[in-house]
Amino acid sequence: MVFSSLTFILTFLPLTLIFYYLAPRPYRNVVLFVASLVFYAWGEPVYIFIMIFSTVFDYFNGLLIEKNRGNKIIPKLVLITSVVVNLGILGFFKYYDFIIRNLNLVFDLELSVLNLPLPVGISFYTFQTMSYTIDVYLGKVAAQKDIITFGTYVTMFPQLVAGPIVKYGDIQEQLTHRKESLDCFGEGVEVFLTGLAKKVLMANNIGILWSSVKSTPINGLSMLSAWLGIIAFTFQIYFDFSGYSDMAIGLGKMFGFNLLKNFDYPYISKSITEFWRRWHISLGSWFREYVYIPLGGNRRGPLIQYRNLIIVWFLTGLWHGANWNFILWGMYFGAFIIIEKIFLGNMLESCPQVFNHFYTMLVVIIGWVFFECDSFGQTAGFLKTMFGLNGAKLFDSQGIYYLYTNVVLIALAILFSTPLSHNIIRNVRKKRWLAFIMPFIYLAILFFSTAYLVNESYNPFLYFRF
Repeated sequence: MVFSSLTFILTFLPLTLIFYYLAPRPYRNVVLFVASLVFYAWGEPVYIFIMIFSTVFDYFNGLLIEKNRGNKIIPKLVLITSVVVNLGILGFFKYYDFIIRNLNLVFDLELSVLNLPLPVGISFYTFQTMSYTIDVYLGKVAAQKDIITFGTYVTMFPQLVAGPIVKYGDIQEQLTHRKESLDCFGEGVEVFLTGLAKKVLMANNIGILWSSVKSTPINGLSMLSAWLGIIAFTFQIYFDFSGYSDMAIGLGKMFGFNLLKNFDYPYISKSITEFWRRWHISLGSWFREYVYIPLGGNRRGPLIQYRNLIIVWFLTGLWHGANWNFILWGMYFGAFIIIEKIFLGNMLESCPQVFNHFYTMLVVIIGWVFFECDSFGQTAGFLKTMFGLNGAKLFDSQGIYYLYTNVVLIALAILFSTPLSHNIIRNVRKKRWLAFIMPFIYLAILFFSTAYLVNESYNPFLYFRF
């Protein structure tokens, strides 16, 4: 089940909210925990046992670490066991076939692959449970004594499928002492509907352009078609993922939680370093806190810092999927961040901001080719077409058709990927004589989004596969 579905919007969410608010406050975590298990099991009931195992396993790991805090050996062994088991489960489901295929290729073997479907949200809740045991070991948080409360943290459906990745310390107090209010609920509805509009009205529509371009043979594309296609994907993945994050944050507010934002208008960035401070903030924060800093961060000289960055960006690419293209994508961005730290960052400070923004978006757009293509060959072929290195025409009738039928949509995508629309809404709210129209705007968003979902079959969620 995904948030941008009629089943969720018209059935699951209303019923969950009714049961949640009818339940006495001490039992609301129980309602949320059970609802989250139902949500998770909707499409893959078998895999619910993996989530339950991870929850129970790390719940007891936290207790064991805290109980033996005076012992120098036991807490460390428990932590190592927790990390190994969690990464082992994630590695088996996400990377087993990838490893086998590469072994077959390198050593000319015929080992069988399993072709197991990836459990929904496993990349996210694995990181959450690991961060919990690490933080208990480091003494940053106290072990949670109530397994239902801990289970609510692990399985909480608002951020289960695609984040943001929530560290236990960020919501420890909210798990037991949150205060729901009408104002918070109303704000949550607004944030959820904003995310729904991003996902359904923007990402799905502009994604159709990319889908058309991607399905066209490389030798049938002009440079114009290739650029329009990857620009469309650039906006599709932003509105798709940030929209889903907004929906998660809005849902959290409906249940009394304040989840940290996951996107901060990344396409207005003036450097790749800034871009990654604004894109998928929770993932970058996780790798910085649990990988980069423990490796030494930037405290041991530039060479060690660059080594640490290479490791982090290799793992960032690998986290996104079992494919060499994802690893190449991670290393591609890691290389630009290192180059910016060595010299390019200082050069950009003296350049016009328009140039810096153009440079950043060019690097990002090219990066999305690595991310979205399935193989090195497909990536190379598409990049050659973009830059006319394979004899592709500058434009053709198909490219011109894509342009004039999508120019308004691309213009809207540019507008809504900047803070301008948010600032307009904020200024409208300040004017009391205009503020009354806001509820009607959100009602219109709900109406058009649900109408779209009724009539359209194209409703992918790009980060669902991670």
